Amino acid sequence: MSTPTLPPTPSDYVSPTERVLVRLEGSALHIVFNNPARHNALSVDMWGAVPPLLAQAAGDERVRLVVFSGAGDKAFVSGADISQFEDQRAAKAAVQHYEALAEEALMAIYHAAKPTLACIRGWCIGGGVNVAISCDIRIAASDAVFAIPAARLGLGYRYSALKNLVDLIGVGAAKDLFYTARRIDAAEALRLGLVSRTSPVDELPALLAEYTTRIGENAPLTIAAAKQIVGEILKPSPDLDALRCRELILGCFESEDYAEGRRAFMEKRQPQFKGG
Repeated sequence: MSTPTLPPTPSDYVSPTERVLVRLEGSALHIVFNNPARHNALSVDMWGAVPPLLAQAAGDERVRLVVFSGAGDKAFVSGADISQFEDQRAAKAAVQHYEALAEEALMAIYHAAKPTLACIRGWCIGGGVNVAISCDIRIAASDAVFAIPAARLGLGYRYSALKNLVDLIGVGAAKDLFYTARRIDAAEALRLGLVSRTSPVDELPALLAEYTTRIGENAPLTIAAAKQIVGEILKPSPDLDALRCRELILGCFESEDYAEGRRAFMEKRQPQFKGG
């Protein structure tokens, strides 16, 4: 099943490159990597498009979830666009520029104010894995294939990417995947915890709709607080901001959303959360 053709981009969300498509659908902002001729390999302009879109979403009360996916039915992201390696990565300064853009984009995803989800079909290789593990949630179709081939290419790998991988699947599994550069299927990715859930290919849109609906209906302050607290949990102990965690929790209890949640529970109805 091919990814549906996207409608025209809404005027208030404009991608700086045609290789990244964007649309707001209900409460979900969809960011689609659109380089299907190269299996959605990430070019410099694609990396650069991500941070400004996420910055705009951070201040948009309509957005409850940001979904990343790949155009077509062959790949989520197949890695870096190697056609740019010689001119973008040959010289030391060019390498540093490329890595800086990639790091900025990945950190923008990891620290995004809104929840993020990677919806994966087909190839999810190298930089594709890095995008996916920077997201809060990963779901995958049964045709998904994952690999980190850096050891077969002689690439140095950034600290942040390896830390995200270790935090997600543990030291042993991370070393296994990285040292061997082997490919794994969706079933093994699920067993390792690399993805949260899998589905048959034709059922992936329904699985995604379940997430966009559920997250769109839930209390955004509660989710935002949990996301920030999890970030604190993952910090080294000396850097943990316990006071900030308490303030986030108190903010939820003092919100109108909490009052609405209590009323809806007592009245046996669906709550209508506003984020305040």
